Amino acid sequence: MSIKQLNILLNWRSFKLRLFLRGILVGLFAGSIVVFFRYCLEKADYFLQMLYSFLHNNNPWFIVIWSLVLLSIAAILGYIAKKEPMAGGSGIPQIKGVIAGQMNMNWYSIILSKFVGGLLAIGAGLSLGREGPSIQLGAAAGQGINRLFRGVKVEEKILVTSGAAAGLAAAFNAPLAGVIFSLEEVHKNFSPPILMSAMAASLTADLVSTQFFGIKPIFNFESLPLLPLYDYYWLVILGVVVGIFGVAFNRALIKTLDFYRHQTIIPKHFASAIPLALALVLGMFLPSALGSGHGLIEAIRQQHFTLGLLVLLVTVKFLFTMFSYGSGVPGGIFLPLLVIGALTGGIFANVVINLFHLNPQYINNFVVFAMAGYFTAIVKAPITGSILITEMTGSFHHLLALIIVCMTAYVISDLLDSKPVYDQLLTRLLKNRRAHLPFRDSQKKILLEVVVCMGSGLDCTRVREVNWPENCLLVSVRRGESEFIPHGDSLLAAGDFINILTSKVNSDKTFTRLQSLAQQHRINKPIAMENRVSKSQ
Repeated sequence: MSIKQLNILLNWRSFKLRLFLRGILVGLFAGSIVVFFRYCLEKADYFLQMLYSFLHNNNPWFIVIWSLVLLSIAAILGYIAKKEPMAGGSGIPQIKGVIAGQMNMNWYSIILSKFVGGLLAIGAGLSLGREGPSIQLGAAAGQGINRLFRGVKVEEKILVTSGAAAGLAAAFNAPLAGVIFSLEEVHKNFSPPILMSAMAASLTADLVSTQFFGIKPIFNFESLPLLPLYDYYWLVILGVVVGIFGVAFNRALIKTLDFYRHQTIIPKHFASAIPLALALVLGMFLPSALGSGHGLIEAIRQQHFTLGLLVLLVTVKFLFTMFSYGSGVPGGIFLPLLVIGALTGGIFANVVINLFHLNPQYINNFVVFAMAGYFTAIVKAPITGSILITEMTGSFHHLLALIIVCMTAYVISDLLDSKPVYDQLLTRLLKNRRAHLPFRDSQKKILLEVVVCMGSGLDCTRVREVNWPENCLLVSVRRGESEFIPHGDSLLAAGDFINILTSKVNSDKTFTRLQSLAQQHRINKPIAMENRVSKSQ
C-alpha cells in the first residue's frame, strides 16, 4: 500500500473535505467545457436549419457541395475514431469501464476528441444527443483535476464520477439527476465521500450553466394539469407499452452495432458516411427528424403533429438513431431516446383520446410520462428517470405518476430479460478491446471500495468465513463515521464500506467477485443470523 493510500484511511474526515473542495473545482472545469459544447451545438443546429432551408430554394449544385462537406466530416470522424477509440459512441460505457478499473483514458485527449467529434457528428444532423459526450467530457475534467493535484487512484475514481455528474447537470440543467445518475448507473455505489463530491460538482456545474443559459427547464411543460386518480390505470398500460418498446430499442441497437461490425462494403473508419447520407436525405424531406430532437419535443408539446405524422416521425427517428449511433461516432442516445419516448407518448395519448374519449388536456402528461418510462426501460435506472424528467420539464407535481410508469416499464423490461443498455455496450467494448487494455505492471497496487448490501453474502458474516478473492487484502471497514481494522472474528454488516487492496492487473476480476459477494442475496442468511444471535445469548 502506498503512503498516500495509507494517509487516506488514517485521515478519512479530512479526505472527505478535500474531495468536496475538489468536487467544486471539477464542477467549474466540467461545467465550463460542457456549457461551451452545448452553446456550439445550439449554433450548429441553427446553422443546419438555415442551410437546409437554403438548399430547398436554390441551385441543386449547392446540394452536391454540401454532400462533399458531409464526406469530409465522415473522414474526420473516422480519423478521430482511429486516433482516440475511447472518444467513440456515447462515452458513458467508457466511463463505467474507467471507474471499474477495466479501461484507461487520457483526459486531455478525450476532451479534445470528444468535443470536436461530437460537434461535427451532432452538428451535421445525426440523431445523437449531447448528454453522453457531456458526461464523458465532465468525467475527463474530473480526471484532469485529480492528475493536476496528484491524487491517488481512489480519489480519481470519485472525481471522475463527480465529473460525470457535473457533465449531465450542465447539459440538462438537472443537478439532482446528474448526481443520482452518476451514482445509480455510472459508479454503482453510494457513500458519503462520493455523494459529497458529486453533489458539489453537479451544483457548481449547474450554476455555471444557469449563469449562461438562464434558470429554466430544458422542456417547458410547467403547466401540466394533474391527471385524476381514476385515470391512473392508463399509466400502467403506458408503462407496459414503453417497456416493450424500450426492450426493442436495446435489441435493435445491438443488432445495428453487429451490422456495422460485419459489413465489408464501407471501411470501418468511414462508416459514418451511411448516417450522414441519410441525414442529407432527411434534411431535404423531413428536417424535423434531424439532430438530437430537442425542437421536436417542443413541437410535440404544442401538438403540431397529427397521429399519422407522429407514427412516421417515431419510425424514422428510431431507425435514424440506430444507424447514427451504430456507426461509432461521438454522440449519445440519451436525448434521442427521450424524443422517441415523447413521440410514443403522443401516439398513445392520441389513440386513448380518439378511442376511449380521454380528456385531450392530458395529452402532454402522457408525453412526459412516456419519456421517463422509455428511459427507464432502456437504461434500467428508474430513480434517475423519474428525477431527470421532473427536472427537465419543470413538472414537480407528477412524481407519483412518473414513478408508476417508470416502475411498470422497469418490471416489463426485466420480465423480457433486457439488460441495461450501457452495461451491454460496456461488455461489447471490453470484448473488442481486451487485448489492448493498458495493464502492464502486475506489481502496481490499487485500493477498491465495495458497500455491503442487506442480505448479501457478506451481510452478517465473519471475515474468516468469507471466500475472499485470491491476491487481495482486506485493509479496513468503515461503518457510519467510524472505521476499524478487521480481524477474523469481525462481523460485517449491511451498509459497511470495505476497502480491499489488490494488484492493478487483478483489479477487474477482484472487483467483479467482490460486487457479487456484497450484492447477491443469500437465502439462508436469516437462519445464520438467528443462530449467531442465539449463541451470543
